Amino acid sequence: MRPQVTLAYAQTLDGYIAASDGSSRWISGQSSLMRTHTLRANHDAIMVGVGTVVADNPRLNVRLVQGRDPIRVIIDGHLRIPDASAVLHSDVASSTWLICGPDADVMRRSALSQRGVVVLPVGADPFMGGVHLTQALAVLYQRGIRSIMLEGGSRLITSMVRTRLVDRVAITIAPKMLGAGISPFGPIGITSMADALTLANVQTHRLDDDIWVEGDVRYE
Repeated sequence: MRPQVTLAYAQTLDGYIAASDGSSRWISGQSSLMRTHTLRANHDAIMVGVGTVVADNPRLNVRLVQGRDPIRVIIDGHLRIPDASAVLHSDVASSTWLICGPDADVMRRSALSQRGVVVLPVGADPFMGGVHLTQALAVLYQRGIRSIMLEGGSRLITSMVRTRLVDRVAITIAPKMLGAGISPFGPIGITSMADALTLANVQTHRLDDDIWVEGDVRYE
């Protein structure tokens, strides 16, 4: 058993989640941001890769609407999360869970645990490298997590989709173009249009100038 996973991100009209310099604030408008925070409040956990934490130092909480903060789940195979990260502050550390691999430094694990952070070691993926994501989701399910909002970054998104662990998407499309930038996906093993992933039960919403698209991922 594993939690249900919703992939959520904002992208430009030409399909980028960040500019070439890594900047991504703000792609979408205020109404879309508020809807994103509502979605956060409706999930048990938010999941990001440690690269997102290093690059953006996000708080991963609910601020723009009324609602509870979800558990913050960081995929961090070698526990390289910076000590000054917002998600490690003393007032939120106990609701930050780090998923690490079997080779993570024992002393580092102990130091983070002493700060109140929950450190959850899992196995390594024998085929793709990094943390074994299927095991990670199983561990989270055992700890009561039933729904996850996956917010990035592109490496984690790619791995989750490639291993068919994403159940639903909620994508904001903003009327901006970059021409070049950071894509939400790397290769996911599809080389033919006939094999493209599709969405079922699609819903679209206009949020000021943005378009919000939701749907269930259909794997062939």
